[in-house]
Amino acid sequence: MATPPPTGDPRATLRSGLPDRYLTPEDLASLLSVPIETVYGWRKKRTGPTGFRVGKHVRYDPGAVRDWISEQTTRDAA
Repeated sequence: MATPPPTGDPRATLRSGLPDRYLTPEDLASLLSVPIETVYGWRKKRTGPTGFRVGKHVRYDPGAVRDWISEQTTRDAA
């Protein structure tokens, strides 16, 4: 039996839906198991989920992340 992710880990809520808070770039990297540099590269190239700024901080809407993942899944299946 698999060990559940630790509490506070954004992956813990992924199976029942994304967290009900805006995600940080670190959360996104953790959710997708990619390096943080990849998340920043996606933002720079505008190829990843749409993020927005809150002051100097970048945040991601969980709904936009879900939509982006669905788009990637659909595109890869085609």
